[in-house]
Amino acid sequence: MVITYKEIREFKEEDLKQLFLSVNWESGKYPDKLVKAMHNSTHVISAWDEERLVGLVRGLDNGVTVAFLHYLLVVPAYQGMHIGEELMHRILRYYDDLLYIKIMPSDPKTIPFYEKFGFKQYDNYSAMVIKHF
Repeated sequence: MVITYKEIREFKEEDLKQLFLSVNWESGKYPDKLVKAMHNSTHVISAWDEERLVGLVRGLDNGVTVAFLHYLLVVPAYQGMHIGEELMHRILRYYDDLLYIKIMPSDPKTIPFYEKFGFKQYDNYSAMVIKHF
């Protein structure tokens, strides 16, 4: 199997829906919104097994001081193949000159993964969210 990586922001709803629901992310129930979100992102790097979307990372930034990495996900059957690592390496190249690169892991078990790339936890800090669905 050969995984190819693409830097695109145009996706089919069904591809995003399948990817997001494969990891039980609620946003997969709103593929029309995901399509718009990818289109409006600064950088999106996706991983493909032929025609199947198997991984994705998305970055939002202001071009000078800060970038937020959002949506790093890999289909469970493809986890352990270093796809997430490759996606991280590729997106981090865009942010070498920025002051901050931030990520808010939604699962504490993923923190060691991000630490491998130099991310550090803030003391006494946790993300907060308002849901509108």
